[in-house]
Amino acid sequence: MLKYKSFIFSSILLTFFAGCSQKVEKFPNISKANFQQSSWDDIEGFNKDNFNIALDVFKKDCKASKKYENLKDVCEKSYLESNPKTFFMTNFTPYKLISDDNSDNGLITGYYEPLLHGNLEKTNRYKFPVYSVPKDLLSIDLSSAYPTLKDMRLRGKIVGNKVIPYDTREYIDKIDSKNSNNMKIICYVDNKIDLFFLHIQGSGKVKLPNGDILNIGYAQQNGRKYFAIGKKLIDDGYIKKEDISLQTIKAWLLKNPQRVDEILNLNPSYVFFNQSEKTATGSLGTQLTANRNLAVDRKYIPLGYPVFINTTNPINNKPINKLMVAADTGGAIKGKIRADFFFGNGELAEELAGKMKQPGKLYIFIPKLANSGHKSEVSINKLNN
Repeated sequence: MLKYKSFIFSSILLTFFAGCSQKVEKFPNISKANFQQSSWDDIEGFNKDNFNIALDVFKKDCKASKKYENLKDVCEKSYLESNPKTFFMTNFTPYKLISDDNSDNGLITGYYEPLLHGNLEKTNRYKFPVYSVPKDLLSIDLSSAYPTLKDMRLRGKIVGNKVIPYDTREYIDKIDSKNSNNMKIICYVDNKIDLFFLHIQGSGKVKLPNGDILNIGYAQQNGRKYFAIGKKLIDDGYIKKEDISLQTIKAWLLKNPQRVDEILNLNPSYVFFNQSEKTATGSLGTQLTANRNLAVDRKYIPLGYPVFINTTNPINNKPINKLMVAADTGGAIKGKIRADFFFGNGELAEELAGKMKQPGKLYIFIPKLANSGHKSEVSINKLNN
């Protein structure tokens, strides 16, 4: 009888786990992420989105992303499509991103295009340089020698006969910019804290005294690892974790001017810019569209792909359910279910981006022609999932 009861219990347990299992799929030719195939009805807010805008943004980004083999065919079809919703449903299969522990919860932050005040010449007010790419900065693509490092670049400079890491933020800030042979200056701005956040946002505008606007875009980075200064302010008890935002960090720095350099230099990463005719431009090479483009970790979400996002507004907590396009990357955007929401420019965009730190789900739309060659595995959910 005991053996019989054990058999029944084992059968029930196996049935329970079978009911909790989900099929996790891999697309090694596209991404290192974990995917779970979904239906269109599974995606909250999908049927209520504005597909005319979504398709316009996808076509805009296709000008660059059609160079990728998996998107070439579907990009060509997008230019001929008259029914936007039908286009996405016909040509793509939706997949939800899943973490290694079978969770679908991710982190959504935000960024924007800041406006700084500057001048082409250095003055007592305008004294903080916006640098273009230094002459001595090397950016080496290692993929030809090491194919497994195709997504990696070595950045540094030559000293003697060795390549060494490039200078840190602290070192660069101490350079005599006017007399440097390597540093090239686009303009000067009047606020060191705003310049620091320009580096984090990756692009912005500089308004000159005569009213002219310079568009400043990301060009290169010094190769140093990004460090979030907000973490230091939380760890030291200056700002509560639940209160951390761009706004609270700025406020703390303004109240503690004697510690500004110390805190900013904790982040050794330094961004170099170029002057452009275009407004904010992402890593894909296209101009970013507010509320319709995302910055992503390209190891998990390839550039150019449509991504449906389920998250919430950080101010009023209302749902944000939108079909967007992955068009940018960022040093702080790392993880399997991770995205940075581009809010555009202006005061509201700054407030939203600064406070955006919301949970969210991400669905990537994979072209049906790219589905070949993937592999699947069955993963058992945790009991509390």
